[in-house]
Amino acid sequence: MIPPGLIMMLAAILIAFSRGHMRTLIVLAAPLLTLYAVLQVPDGVSLSAHYMNYPVELIEGSPVRRLFATVFSIMAFAGGLYAFKTARNAELAAAFAYAGGAIGVAFSGDLLTLFIFWEMMAIFSTLVILMGGTEKSRAAGFRYGVIHFLGGVILMVGIIGHYLGTGSLEIMAMKATDFSSWMILIGLLINAAAPPLSSWLADAYPESSATGMVFLSAYTTKTAVLTLILLFPGEKILVFVGLYMVFYGIMYALLENDARRILSYSIVNQVGFMVTGIGIGTEMAINGAAAHAFAHIIYKALLLMSAGVVLHRTGKSLCTDLGGLFRTMPITALCGIIGALAISGFPMTSGYTTKTMISEAAALEHLPVVWFLLAAARRGCFFMPGSNSRGLCSSKKTAACGPKMRPGIWRWRWGCFRPFASALASGPSHFMRCCLMKRAFMPIKHQSWCFICSSCCFRGWLSSCSCP
Repeated sequence: MIPPGLIMMLAAILIAFSRGHMRTLIVLAAPLLTLYAVLQVPDGVSLSAHYMNYPVELIEGSPVRRLFATVFSIMAFAGGLYAFKTARNAELAAAFAYAGGAIGVAFSGDLLTLFIFWEMMAIFSTLVILMGGTEKSRAAGFRYGVIHFLGGVILMVGIIGHYLGTGSLEIMAMKATDFSSWMILIGLLINAAAPPLSSWLADAYPESSATGMVFLSAYTTKTAVLTLILLFPGEKILVFVGLYMVFYGIMYALLENDARRILSYSIVNQVGFMVTGIGIGTEMAINGAAAHAFAHIIYKALLLMSAGVVLHRTGKSLCTDLGGLFRTMPITALCGIIGALAISGFPMTSGYTTKTMISEAAALEHLPVVWFLLAAARRGCFFMPGSNSRGLCSSKKTAACGPKMRPGIWRWRWGCFRPFASALASGPSHFMRCCLMKRAFMPIKHQSWCFICSSCCFRGWLSSCSCP
């Protein structure tokens, strides 16, 4: 069996040296072949080898691994479709190798294989940021690389210590009880944009190109989420880390005016929900965290593609400069609103279902404070898109749109992914519940009243903290 991630790696090499229709064919066909290979991976170890007398398990399948690898493949196709006419060969090649590294992490059967693909992701994601082509992107890429290579060193120290202590490199659930397990946990949390290094994400992602940010939003933090699910389910400190990330993302997004930085902070916020669910550790919480990662990748891509089209048309990314776009770009604005509703957890969207599973898992585990904070954060997420979308929907025209997009460059490619992403983002609750988790969640008594109370408390606290 060919490792699915290897298909993307080979495609990256071919993209670097191809031109014209051949490049287009590779960009569109490789993710589809990878998706087919992902769906063929059975449960258990299906490919192993030996490296310097160490057993290396290149492919290990499980439902949660296939779920993440599936959405990684979908995003590789969507990102390639969005980028193949405008991105340079080097940027597309780096992005595809980056995606291949993420899929490799998803199917890694041992810590050594995981570390190799982990570092490949760090290298190629740094290159994607550097391909932004500006002085700011080069500086941000350097800072990003330093942080992630530091995280890689910490992870390597933990893996070596774990092997010396146990004699095994097998990926299994563990607890942060000794030095090596703490090093592994810290190395993973750095990639998840956890405190105190949460700022690297909002510092680096907005400086990449419009197409590069679509790839960046899908892989680094989500592979960290998957690895936390595999290694540290039920680690209680993750509950506190996740709650910090949730409110960190909300508050900094509310203070920001640049659309791409707002979306970057919202990534930290949404990953915080996932980390909290992993910390709770029950079946429903883990299912909710995995499903939320799947849904978040899709609706975040919808939001970033909308922002990228606006940036391409207007050359502006400040929300205060983008009034009246609903009149000049109604379909793009509508897709942005759908993505905003999903990220806010609006009823009948995928975000509502997945966040509800995590918060109800907290209630079923008798964690009322955690449940209340998650409920307040869900209401607070409404203010992230709401406080910065007034210019988008207002009738006053302040954004000067450039020339209309040529159909061959943006319109048809953006139109191909838009219905799919919109359908998943706005999909009804029973779709996510039946198709992803196959498990119904139970209602909480007086849930609506608790939502109202938490909303009022959050709004009052926000008003008391705001400047006059």
